[in-house]
Amino acid sequence: MIRSIRKFISFALLPVLCCSLFVLLGQYLYAQTPKTGKLTIKVTGIRNAEGNLRLALRTDENTMVDSKIVEIDPKTLTAEAVFDNLPEGTYGLAVIHDENKNEKLDFNEMGMPVEGYGHSNNPSKRPGPPNFDETKFAFSAPGTTIGIALIYWP
Repeated sequence: MIRSIRKFISFALLPVLCCSLFVLLGQYLYAQTPKTGKLTIKVTGIRNAEGNLRLALRTDENTMVDSKIVEIDPKTLTAEAVFDNLPEGTYGLAVIHDENKNEKLDFNEMGMPVEGYGHSNNPSKRPGPPNFDETKFAFSAPGTTIGIALIYWP
């Protein structure tokens, strides 16, 4: 009788142990899967509706992970871009107002930009671009919204 009770307990515990193992395995795999979300960029301070905006998303000074070209809302002189399924991490974003659609930021003969530009964290207006550390921000799922105000030189 004791033998049959042991057999019954062993047989009854097997499904419980298997279920526990599957739960633990699922939690481990979920923890190992990078979380992704939606990054929304709202651009303001656009001086006119000519051309478009070019956005570059970076993970460091030299690595661009995604880019977008977005149209400007002529009524509000604002624009919005969305990066979907973006893994959590640290990023920096640069924006140019490509008024003549030549795919680059134009400069005058003195080296001053003649088109608008901006960066995440809105670093102050000064000669030369900011470094990555000034523009980096933490992105986490399910989503983040950041605002960028464009800068124009006279």
